[in-house]
Amino acid sequence: LLDIGLDTFRPISTPEIADHEMHEERYELPPRTVEAVQGAKERGGRVIAVGTTVVRALESAAASGTLQAGAARTDLFIRPGYRVRMVDALLTNFHMPRSSLIVMLAALLPEWRRVYAHALESGYRFLSFGDAMFVPAIGGVRSSEQGT
Repeated sequence: LLDIGLDTFRPISTPEIADHEMHEERYELPPRTVEAVQGAKERGGRVIAVGTTVVRALESAAASGTLQAGAARTDLFIRPGYRVRMVDALLTNFHMPRSSLIVMLAALLPEWRRVYAHALESGYRFLSFGDAMFVPAIGGVRSSEQGT
C-alpha cells in the first residue's frame, strides 16, 4: 500500500532531474507480503510489481538491504543509476513526459524511448485508463551486481 501524493503526477519543473524533490508518501508493507517476496527470491523466482507504486513501496521497504514489513514514509525518487533491490519485472501503464514515473521507467527500462515511440505510432492510450506494458526484465543496476 502506497498513498499516492500529488508529487507522483506533478510535472518535473527543474532543469536537472537530480534537482527534483519528491514529497513524502506513506506506505505500508504487510508481513505476509514480505514473506511472499522473500519466498519467491529464495526459490529463484521473480518479483513482478503491478504498478510503479508497488515498485516505490517495495524498494523503499528494502532500503536497508533487507525487506522490512510495517508502515513508513518515503521520498524515494527512482531515476537512472538506481540500484534495484526487490523488483524483477513491472506491469505498468504509459506515463506522461516530465513525470517522476517516466523517470522511474527510464531507470528500469533503458530502451523506454523505443517502447514509447512504438506506443505513440500504434495509437496506445496513456495514463491510468490507458494501455499497459509488461517490462519483463528490469534494466536498472541490480544491487546483487554491485556486491551490495
